[in-house]
Amino acid sequence: MEEGRPLFQQIAEQIEASILDGSLAADAQAPSTNELAAFHRINPATAAKGINQLVSDGILYKKRGIGMFVAGDARQRVLERRRESFARDFVEPLLAEARRLGLSSADVRSLIEKRGDRR
Repeated sequence: MEEGRPLFQQIAEQIEASILDGSLAADAQAPSTNELAAFHRINPATAAKGINQLVSDGILYKKRGIGMFVAGDARQRVLERRRESFARDFVEPLLAEARRLGLSSADVRSLIEKRGDRR
């Protein structure tokens, strides 16, 4: 777990990552609150807060008496939210700095393509 970030948020993001990488498919059962708490050695209430956040976001749904399951459109929802977050947290600051440096959109694209080619 990461220092300085709420544990419940990290739990939710780990489940989202499992949805994105395909290890938790649509309609698959998600780890239980108790499983998450035992694995991460955290309070079950903290794990439940992360799970409940995903339920309120429409990523997971509850089958009464059985557990939590991945929503059919969960992957798409997570992708959309993370893409928006990526644009807000990385692209917008990048473009603001590019403007301060007098770089055009074409200049930025060129820099990205050159750096991408190195990998």
